[in-house]
Amino acid sequence: MKSMPSRPATVAAFALLCLAAPAAAPAPAGAKTLEVVTTTADLASIAREIGGDRVNVTALSGGDQDPHFVPAKPSLMVKLRRADLFVQIGKELEAGWVPSLLTGARNPDIQPATPGFVDASAYVRMLEVPASVSRAQGDIHPLGNPHYYTDPANGAPMGQAILEGLVRVDPANRAYYEGRFADFKTRLAASVARWKKRAADIGLSGMKVVTYHRSWPYFAQAFGLQVVDFVEPKPGIPPTANHVVDLTRRIRAEGVKLILVERYFDPRLAEKIAGETGAKVVLMPSSVGGDREASDFFKLFDREISLLSQALGRGA
Repeated sequence: MKSMPSRPATVAAFALLCLAAPAAAPAPAGAKTLEVVTTTADLASIAREIGGDRVNVTALSGGDQDPHFVPAKPSLMVKLRRADLFVQIGKELEAGWVPSLLTGARNPDIQPATPGFVDASAYVRMLEVPASVSRAQGDIHPLGNPHYYTDPANGAPMGQAILEGLVRVDPANRAYYEGRFADFKTRLAASVARWKKRAADIGLSGMKVVTYHRSWPYFAQAFGLQVVDFVEPKPGIPPTANHVVDLTRRIRAEGVKLILVERYFDPRLAEKIAGETGAKVVLMPSSVGGDREASDFFKLFDREISLLSQALGRGA
């Protein structure tokens, strides 16, 4: 027979429910649900964390797509035409497709420099900002490497950008959004500490790796990896036979154990190099939705750390 909970325990449980109420409270009857459109699934996941039931979030690209190259389909313009808030990664990551979509959408509320436009990169410190730029450097980003979303700690400034955008277009729900953002930051900070401890436990700190594209400097910095070379000789430039020979030699000389490949790239060349060097290819879901298990911003990093651990033979 189960014992009845004591009155102090009951009161404490009720108090906890009351504290949670602001974030869990349903939207007022008749309140408009904001339409939030993001360029990537990572931004969409964070927007859902902060917007809760006051927003309907749509991502223009999936986590299994290269965010540099997304077809600017008319159906995406329709989504933008209905948007109250638009959020992009920025720093020219989406320069090949977003400007034409925004123009085609003809929605004056989400154009650059309006309250409904959010560039999350404005809240993040950029890595790899080149001192000069030329076409000889490949498809380089002159404003810095835009793959900052691969550092989980950058979820907080990305969330701050989204919070401020939501408050601009929907100030009546400021307290609701601020409460959810505070909760998101707390849970994210705890998760980042857990991921970093797990990375240290499996020996990632100082480990030399090769990556396919220059997508991982933020991830490497966060978890202590040392990126020594790339399958692409320059960003966006396909590898030549000479580059493959040099890369194979370097992987052997440097004792590289892992080759990180975004899941939207063809892994066959990386697997061939791995077969000749003893390194292991890890197909990484670099964004939310990159594979089935990376279904939100938290599960993405759970999945990435787990894949690296498995590749090193140190458990899931």
